[in-house]
Amino acid sequence: MLAAIAESPGRLADVLTVRDVEGPAVPGVGEVTVRMLAATVNPSDEVTVSGAYGSRTSFPMVPGFEGVGVIDAVGPGVPAGALGRRVLPLGSAGNWQQFKRLGYSWCVPVPDDVPDEVACFAYINPLTATMMVERFGRPGVRRVVVTAATSAIGRHLAELLTDRGITPVGVVRGTPGRAVADPARWRAVVATNESGWRERLREVVGPRGAEVTFDCVGGGVGGEVFALTAGEGTFVHYGLLSGTPLPAQCFTGRGGARVELFRLRDSVQRGDGRHLPGMFAPVFENLRRGLLHTSVGARVGLSELVDHFRSPAAARTGKILIDLQR
Repeated sequence: MLAAIAESPGRLADVLTVRDVEGPAVPGVGEVTVRMLAATVNPSDEVTVSGAYGSRTSFPMVPGFEGVGVIDAVGPGVPAGALGRRVLPLGSAGNWQQFKRLGYSWCVPVPDDVPDEVACFAYINPLTATMMVERFGRPGVRRVVVTAATSAIGRHLAELLTDRGITPVGVVRGTPGRAVADPARWRAVVATNESGWRERLREVVGPRGAEVTFDCVGGGVGGEVFALTAGEGTFVHYGLLSGTPLPAQCFTGRGGARVELFRLRDSVQRGDGRHLPGMFAPVFENLRRGLLHTSVGARVGLSELVDHFRSPAAARTGKILIDLQR
Protein backbone atom coordinates (compact mmCIF):
# COMPACT_ATOMS: atom_id res chain seq x y z
CA MET A 1 0.00 0.00 0.00
CA LEU A 2 1.01 3.65 -0.32
CA ALA A 3 1.84 5.55 2.85
CA ALA A 4 3.14 9.04 3.61
CA ILE A 5 5.99 8.73 6.09
CA ALA A 6 7.77 11.43 8.08
CA GLU A 7 11.28 10.06 8.43
CA SER A 8 12.39 12.49 11.15
CA PRO A 9 11.18 15.68 12.87
CA GLY A 10 10.95 18.74 10.65
CA ARG A 11 8.85 20.58 8.09
CA LEU A 12 6.45 18.38 6.14
CA ALA A 13 7.95 19.56 2.84
CA ASP A 14 11.40 18.47 4.02
CA VAL A 15 10.86 15.17 5.85
CA LEU A 16 7.83 13.55 4.18
CA THR A 17 8.09 10.78 1.60
CA VAL A 18 5.36 8.68 -0.05
CA ARG A 19 6.29 5.10 -0.84
CA ASP A 20 5.03 1.54 -1.08
CA VAL A 21 5.10 -0.27 2.25
CA GLU A 22 3.79 -3.56 3.52
CA GLY A 23 0.12 -3.42 4.45
CA PRO A 24 -1.12 -3.95 8.00
CA ALA A 25 -1.22 -7.41 9.55
CA VAL A 26 -4.49 -9.29 9.97
CA PRO A 27 -6.52 -7.53 12.68
CA GLY A 28 -6.31 -9.09 16.12
CA VAL A 29 -8.92 -9.38 18.84
CA GLY A 30 -11.12 -6.28 18.90
CA GLU A 31 -9.30 -4.75 15.93
CA VAL A 32 -10.29 -3.76 12.40
CA THR A 33 -8.54 -2.71 9.22
CA VAL A 34 -9.89 0.48 7.67
CA ARG A 35 -9.47 1.21 3.96
CA MET A 36 -8.89 4.95 4.03
CA LEU A 37 -10.85 7.07 1.55
CA ALA A 38 -9.87 10.63 2.40
CA ALA A 39 -7.79 12.50 4.96
CA THR A 40 -6.97 16.10 5.77
CA VAL A 41 -3.98 18.24 6.68
CA ASN A 42 -4.45 19.99 10.01
CA PRO A 43 -2.03 22.26 11.90
CA SER A 44 -1.86 19.50 14.54
CA ASP A 45 -0.20 17.27 11.91
CA GLU A 46 2.43 19.90 11.18
CA VAL A 47 3.09 20.50 14.88
CA THR A 48 3.45 16.77 15.57
CA VAL A 49 5.82 16.20 12.66
CA SER A 50 7.88 19.21 13.75
CA GLY A 51 8.85 17.26 16.85
CA ALA A 52 7.05 19.54 19.29
CA TYR A 53 5.61 16.53 21.12
CA GLY A 54 8.87 14.63 21.36
CA SER A 55 7.91 12.77 24.51
CA ARG A 56 5.02 10.99 22.78
CA THR A 57 6.13 10.91 19.12
CA SER A 58 8.61 8.47 17.57
CA PHE A 59 9.96 8.53 14.03
CA PRO A 60 9.54 7.39 11.33
CA MET A 61 5.79 7.93 11.58
CA VAL A 62 2.69 8.15 9.38
CA PRO A 63 0.98 11.51 10.11
CA GLY A 64 -2.70 12.27 9.87
CA PHE A 65 -5.19 12.64 12.73
CA GLU A 66 -8.27 13.27 10.55
CA GLY A 67 -9.78 11.06 7.88
CA VAL A 68 -12.64 8.82 6.84
CA GLY A 69 -12.57 5.22 5.63
CA VAL A 70 -14.45 1.94 5.33
CA ILE A 71 -13.93 -1.07 7.59
CA ASP A 72 -12.30 -3.63 5.29
CA ALA A 73 -11.53 -6.49 7.70
CA VAL A 74 -12.51 -7.38 11.27
CA GLY A 75 -10.77 -9.38 13.98
CA PRO A 76 -12.25 -11.71 16.58
CA GLY A 77 -14.77 -10.04 18.84
CA VAL A 78 -15.81 -7.39 16.30
CA PRO A 79 -19.39 -7.66 14.98
CA ALA A 80 -19.47 -8.97 11.41
CA GLY A 81 -21.93 -6.18 10.63
CA ALA A 82 -19.10 -3.69 11.02
CA LEU A 83 -17.70 -4.74 7.63
CA GLY A 84 -18.27 -2.01 5.05
CA ARG A 85 -19.21 0.62 7.60
CA ARG A 86 -17.82 4.14 7.06
CA VAL A 87 -15.96 5.39 10.09
CA LEU A 88 -13.64 8.05 11.46
CA PRO A 89 -10.56 6.14 12.72
CA LEU A 90 -9.41 8.05 15.81
CA GLY A 91 -7.11 7.69 18.77
CA SER A 92 -3.80 7.98 16.92
CA ALA A 93 -2.10 9.45 13.88
CA GLY A 94 -1.63 7.28 10.80
CA ASN A 95 -4.44 8.36 8.47
CA TRP A 96 -2.11 9.30 5.58
CA GLN A 97 -1.94 5.73 4.32
CA GLN A 98 -4.25 3.51 2.32
CA PHE A 99 -5.02 1.05 5.13
CA LYS A 100 -4.96 1.54 8.91
CA ARG A 101 -5.32 -1.10 11.63
CA LEU A 102 -6.74 -0.01 14.96
CA GLY A 103 -9.12 -0.96 17.76
CA TYR A 104 -12.77 -1.12 16.70
CA SER A 105 -13.81 1.00 19.71
CA TRP A 106 -11.80 3.90 18.24
CA CYS A 107 -13.90 3.89 15.05
CA VAL A 108 -16.74 6.42 15.04
CA PRO A 109 -19.58 5.44 12.66
CA VAL A 110 -20.34 8.11 10.05
CA PRO A 111 -24.04 8.73 9.25
CA ASP A 112 -25.02 7.77 5.70
CA ASP A 113 -26.16 11.30 4.88
CA VAL A 114 -22.78 12.91 5.67
CA PRO A 115 -20.54 12.82 2.54
CA ASP A 116 -16.89 11.72 2.73
CA GLU A 117 -15.55 15.20 1.99
CA VAL A 118 -17.55 16.59 4.91
CA ALA A 119 -16.99 13.70 7.32
CA CYS A 120 -13.20 13.72 6.98
CA PHE A 121 -13.10 17.26 8.47
CA ALA A 122 -15.51 16.45 11.33
CA TYR A 123 -12.91 15.81 14.00
CA ILE A 124 -10.43 18.40 15.25
CA ASN A 125 -11.95 21.82 14.58
CA PRO A 126 -15.69 20.97 14.68
CA LEU A 127 -15.40 18.78 17.78
CA THR A 128 -13.19 21.30 19.58
CA ALA A 129 -15.57 24.18 18.81
CA THR A 130 -18.62 22.12 19.78
CA MET A 131 -17.18 21.03 23.12
CA MET A 132 -15.90 24.49 24.04
CA VAL A 133 -19.19 26.24 23.24
CA GLU A 134 -21.17 23.60 25.12
CA ARG A 135 -18.87 23.95 28.13
CA PHE A 136 -18.35 27.71 28.25
CA GLY A 137 -21.22 29.26 26.28
CA ARG A 138 -23.54 28.95 29.25
CA PRO A 139 -26.97 30.63 29.33
CA GLY A 140 -26.74 34.35 29.98
CA VAL A 141 -23.27 34.82 28.45
CA ARG A 142 -23.23 37.65 25.91
CA ARG A 143 -19.79 39.30 25.86
CA VAL A 144 -17.51 36.87 24.02
CA VAL A 145 -14.19 37.43 22.22
CA VAL A 146 -12.63 35.02 19.70
CA THR A 147 -9.01 35.41 18.60
CA ALA A 148 -7.83 34.16 15.15
CA ALA A 149 -11.33 34.91 13.90
CA THR A 150 -10.41 34.25 10.24
CA SER A 151 -9.31 30.68 11.02
CA ALA A 152 -11.48 27.63 10.36
CA ILE A 153 -12.14 27.10 14.05
CA GLY A 154 -12.83 30.81 14.52
CA ARG A 155 -15.56 30.47 11.89
CA HIS A 156 -16.96 27.38 13.63
CA LEU A 157 -17.05 29.17 16.99
CA ALA A 158 -18.94 32.09 15.44
CA GLU A 159 -21.46 29.71 13.88
CA LEU A 160 -22.15 27.89 17.13
CA LEU A 161 -22.20 31.02 19.28
CA THR A 162 -24.61 32.93 17.04
CA ASP A 163 -26.77 29.81 16.93
CA ARG A 164 -27.12 30.36 20.70
CA GLY A 165 -27.85 34.05 20.33
CA ILE A 166 -24.30 35.16 21.19
CA THR A 167 -22.66 37.52 18.68
CA PRO A 168 -18.90 37.47 19.37
CA VAL A 169 -16.19 40.03 18.81
CA GLY A 170 -13.38 38.79 16.58
CA VAL A 171 -9.68 39.57 16.85
CA VAL A 172 -7.55 39.14 13.71
CA ARG A 173 -4.02 39.95 12.57
CA GLY A 174 -5.24 42.00 9.62
CA THR A 175 -3.42 39.88 7.03
CA PRO A 176 -4.15 41.26 3.52
CA GLY A 177 -6.57 39.08 1.59
CA ARG A 178 -7.94 37.36 4.70
CA ALA A 179 -11.28 38.22 6.26
CA VAL A 180 -13.87 36.56 8.45
CA ALA A 181 -16.05 34.17 6.47
CA ASP A 182 -19.42 35.67 7.44
CA PRO A 183 -19.24 39.25 8.78
CA ALA A 184 -22.88 39.08 9.89
CA ARG A 185 -21.91 36.59 12.61
CA TRP A 186 -19.54 39.09 14.30
CA ARG A 187 -20.48 42.11 16.39
CA ALA A 188 -17.13 43.66 15.43
CA VAL A 189 -13.76 42.55 14.09
CA VAL A 190 -10.62 44.19 15.49
CA ALA A 191 -7.28 43.94 13.63
CA THR A 192 -4.16 43.93 15.80
CA ASN A 193 -2.04 45.48 13.04
CA GLU A 194 -3.96 48.74 13.39
CA SER A 195 -2.98 51.42 15.89
CA GLY A 196 -5.35 51.78 18.81
CA TRP A 197 -6.65 48.22 18.47
CA ARG A 198 -6.63 47.65 22.23
CA GLU A 199 -8.79 50.73 22.80
CA ARG A 200 -11.11 49.66 19.99
CA LEU A 201 -11.46 46.17 21.50
CA ARG A 202 -12.16 47.66 24.93
CA GLU A 203 -14.80 49.89 23.38
CA VAL A 204 -16.70 47.12 21.60
CA VAL A 205 -16.46 44.64 24.49
CA GLY A 206 -17.59 47.19 27.05
CA PRO A 207 -16.21 48.44 30.35
CA ARG A 208 -16.94 45.20 32.21
CA GLY A 209 -14.74 43.17 29.85
CA ALA A 210 -15.41 39.89 28.05
CA GLU A 211 -17.22 37.18 29.96
CA VAL A 212 -15.58 34.47 27.86
CA THR A 213 -12.57 34.64 25.55
CA PHE A 214 -11.59 31.82 23.21
CA ASP A 215 -7.88 32.15 22.43
CA CYS A 216 -5.67 30.01 20.19
CA VAL A 217 -2.95 32.63 19.66
CA GLY A 218 -1.16 33.13 22.99
CA GLY A 219 1.88 35.39 23.15
CA GLY A 220 1.59 39.14 23.48
CA VAL A 221 -1.77 39.40 21.71
CA GLY A 222 -3.21 36.67 23.91
CA GLY A 223 -1.94 38.54 26.97
CA GLU A 224 -3.52 41.80 25.82
CA VAL A 225 -6.88 40.12 25.19
CA PHE A 226 -6.62 38.36 28.55
CA ALA A 227 -6.30 41.79 30.19
CA LEU A 228 -9.63 42.76 28.58
CA THR A 229 -11.41 39.70 29.94
CA ALA A 230 -13.51 40.35 33.04
CA GLY A 231 -12.03 39.42 36.40
CA GLU A 232 -14.88 36.98 36.95
CA GLY A 233 -14.69 35.79 33.34
CA THR A 234 -13.09 32.77 31.67
CA PHE A 235 -10.15 32.85 29.30
CA VAL A 236 -10.24 29.59 27.30
CA HIS A 237 -6.76 28.93 25.90
CA TYR A 238 -6.69 26.10 23.36
CA GLY A 239 -3.82 26.78 20.94
CA LEU A 240 -0.58 28.63 20.34
CA LEU A 241 -0.56 29.97 16.78
CA SER A 242 1.92 32.68 17.75
CA GLY A 243 4.41 30.06 18.91
CA THR A 244 4.85 32.06 22.12
CA PRO A 245 3.27 31.17 25.48
CA LEU A 246 0.88 33.47 27.28
CA PRO A 247 2.59 35.90 29.67
CA ALA A 248 3.19 34.36 33.09
CA GLN A 249 0.96 36.92 34.79
CA CYS A 250 -2.08 35.37 33.11
CA PHE A 251 -1.74 32.39 35.45
CA THR A 252 -1.28 34.13 38.79
CA GLY A 253 -5.01 34.34 39.52
CA ARG A 254 -4.58 37.74 41.14
CA GLY A 255 -7.67 39.66 40.12
CA GLY A 256 -7.66 38.44 36.52
CA ALA A 257 -9.85 36.07 34.55
CA ARG A 258 -9.64 32.34 35.16
CA VAL A 259 -7.53 30.58 32.51
CA GLU A 260 -8.99 27.29 31.28
CA LEU A 261 -6.62 25.14 29.19
CA PHE A 262 -8.69 23.16 26.71
CA ARG A 263 -6.97 20.19 25.05
CA LEU A 264 -9.11 18.04 22.78
CA ARG A 265 -6.75 15.12 23.33
CA ASP A 266 -7.68 15.01 27.03
CA SER A 267 -11.33 14.36 26.15
CA VAL A 268 -10.74 12.01 23.21
CA GLN A 269 -8.05 9.84 24.75
CA ARG A 270 -9.78 9.04 28.02
CA GLY A 271 -11.05 5.47 28.30
CA ASP A 272 -11.10 3.00 25.43
CA GLY A 273 -12.93 5.11 22.84
CA ARG A 274 -16.45 3.88 23.54
CA HIS A 275 -17.47 7.39 24.57
CA LEU A 276 -16.68 8.86 21.15
CA PRO A 277 -19.98 8.30 19.25
CA GLY A 278 -21.80 10.32 21.91
CA MET A 279 -19.26 13.14 21.66
CA PHE A 280 -19.68 13.28 17.88
CA ALA A 281 -23.50 13.20 17.84
CA PRO A 282 -23.89 17.02 18.07
CA VAL A 283 -21.14 17.51 15.49
CA PHE A 284 -22.92 15.34 12.92
CA GLU A 285 -26.22 17.04 13.71
CA ASN A 286 -24.70 20.46 13.08
CA LEU A 287 -23.09 19.24 9.86
CA ARG A 288 -26.53 18.14 8.66
CA ARG A 289 -27.81 21.63 9.47
CA GLY A 290 -25.13 23.19 7.27
CA LEU A 291 -22.89 24.34 10.13
CA LEU A 292 -19.22 23.45 10.78
CA HIS A 293 -18.41 22.81 7.13
CA THR A 294 -14.82 23.24 5.96
CA SER A 295 -13.70 24.96 2.77
CA VAL A 296 -11.49 22.71 0.64
CA GLY A 297 -8.64 24.64 -0.95
CA ALA A 298 -6.93 21.74 -2.73
CA ARG A 299 -7.64 18.07 -3.53
CA VAL A 300 -4.44 16.09 -3.72
CA GLY A 301 -3.78 12.41 -4.38
CA LEU A 302 -1.62 10.66 -1.78
CA SER A 303 1.07 10.10 -4.40
CA GLU A 304 1.10 13.86 -5.13
CA LEU A 305 1.24 15.03 -1.52
CA VAL A 306 4.97 15.72 -1.19
CA ASP A 307 5.04 17.74 -4.42
CA HIS A 308 2.09 19.75 -3.15
CA PHE A 309 3.83 20.64 0.11
CA ARG A 310 6.86 21.81 -1.85
CA SER A 311 4.77 23.96 -4.18
CA PRO A 312 3.79 27.59 -3.53
CA ALA A 313 0.21 26.40 -4.04
CA ALA A 314 0.39 24.77 -0.59
CA ALA A 315 -0.03 28.22 0.95
CA ARG A 316 -3.45 28.83 -0.62
CA THR A 317 -6.49 29.38 1.54
CA GLY A 318 -8.72 26.48 2.50
CA LYS A 319 -7.85 23.01 3.76
CA ILE A 320 -6.13 20.19 1.89
CA LEU A 321 -8.20 17.06 1.19
CA ILE A 322 -6.04 14.00 0.48
CA ASP A 323 -7.51 11.33 -1.84
CA LEU A 324 -5.99 8.16 -0.38
CA GLN A 325 -6.93 5.92 -3.26
CA ARG A 326 -4.58 7.61 -5.75
